[in-house]
Amino acid sequence: MSKKLLEVNDLKVNFKTYAGVVQAVRGVSFDLHEGETLAIVGESGSGKSVTSNALMKLIPQPPGIYAGGEILFEGKDILPLTEKEMSKVRGNDIAMIFQDPMTALNPTMRVGYQITEVILKHKKISKQEAKERAIELLRQVGIPMPERRFRQYPHEFSGGMRQRVVIAIALAADPKLLIADEPTTALDVTIQAQILDLMKEIQKERNTSIIFITHDLGVVANIADRVAVMYAGQIVEYGTVNEIFYNPRHPYTWGLLGSMPDLKNNVQEELRTIPGSPPNLINPPIGDAFAPRNEYALAIDYEKEPPMFKVSDTHYAKTWLLHPNAPKIEIPSAIQQRIEGYLKEAETGGK
Repeated sequence: MSKKLLEVNDLKVNFKTYAGVVQAVRGVSFDLHEGETLAIVGESGSGKSVTSNALMKLIPQPPGIYAGGEILFEGKDILPLTEKEMSKVRGNDIAMIFQDPMTALNPTMRVGYQITEVILKHKKISKQEAKERAIELLRQVGIPMPERRFRQYPHEFSGGMRQRVVIAIALAADPKLLIADEPTTALDVTIQAQILDLMKEIQKERNTSIIFITHDLGVVANIADRVAVMYAGQIVEYGTVNEIFYNPRHPYTWGLLGSMPDLKNNVQEELRTIPGSPPNLINPPIGDAFAPRNEYALAIDYEKEPPMFKVSDTHYAKTWLLHPNAPKIEIPSAIQQRIEGYLKEAETGGK
């Protein structure tokens, strides 16, 4: 097993609002090894992006509050670091690829300057060397004619090419950890596949660790080693990508997997959805937060929060259905068929 790069223990992040305190992240724990990809998945509002921003201490304070826990990067807790100390970590050790490349890039600056600026901030090299490195980075992320593109502005690039520039900026200082927050959401399916292939290639070459934030479990099957499923600010299931797809144990994970479109079937087939909506985290519900949306909820789900039950050494799920005294409920056959169909589709590359 490779060395542990990141360890998050019982992380809590709140936001003060006029309506009350929102408990956006409620005791999240996970770890990440060198060269590994961890996907964090869940619906909008589940706490994925707040967790990823917290890893770089990008939560504005106020209204944000780091209410507890620790984030150990290479064994050192980064939460107590000052803004000046964190500025050395950001870009240099941990970098982020944001969702929308147009807002991540400065429209008034040439892309070459935006890349060299990062290199010069973190590396003690000359401007000419930084320029050469920036051009090489543009080449590495698949941008044709990088010498000419170096002098262009963001509006002169397509959406997919802009996202490649954002990746080049993130890689500029050779970070050990890359956080990708829904990096393909704004792109069409073909470009999305190219960006995912590029990220896998980069990881292979550089042994970079990646945290991939997404609401799309279909993306996860092709890029992740392990998966953390988030709901209402908590991780509700955690395991290897095979365990999550072939042996999901939490009803919320069943719902997410069942919501994946089946491209092979009749287009008129009704797309499955999870009924209801996530809870208000100003007043999180007592018991299991998913209970009101869970057709298999037990009486105890409304009274007591479930612990993380161990399924295997690498697989855990936060549901009372795993208690020895709970009724045995298997994944619904319709969802099982959809997962099997999707996995077969992924294996054959859609042929």
